Amino acid sequence: MTSRCKIIQLPKIADPRGNLTFIEENRHVPFEIKRVYYLYDVPGGETRAGHAHKKLQQFVIAVSGSFDVIVNDGFEKKRHHLNRSYSGLYIPPMMWREIVNFSSASVCLVLASELYDEKDYIRNFATFRAMTKRTHALRSPRKRMAAY
Repeated sequence: MTSRCKIIQLPKIADPRGNLTFIEENRHVPFEIKRVYYLYDVPGGETRAGHAHKKLQQFVIAVSGSFDVIVNDGFEKKRHHLNRSYSGLYIPPMMWREIVNFSSASVCLVLASELYDEKDYIRNFATFRAMTKRTHALRSPRKRMAAY
């Protein structure tokens, strides 16, 4: 369910000299932060991501500019527009994501729950879709009963 992806508001301390926002693991994001990376200088029209993770959780923030994050659980697709540095999108495991529509000079900051591990990536949408169908079938009580 794409509803598992949530926009989370972060603390914003307003000051005439400039605002401050902070993020604390297991408080503002629902995981321990093990890796931080950012995307920048993305050429117009480019798409980033285009994959899912088996166990990695992410929190995506537009620290500058704006972009859209399209999430897909294998059954439903939803677009989130990010353009505020004091809010971000939580993305749980097993959610296909694409980042599109980057504005000029935008910066996408990503907080990740795991260190980089290529084995955690699902880079083919057909493979992802097959995995989500299988998981959905196992969780659905009617389908489990039909299997007997």
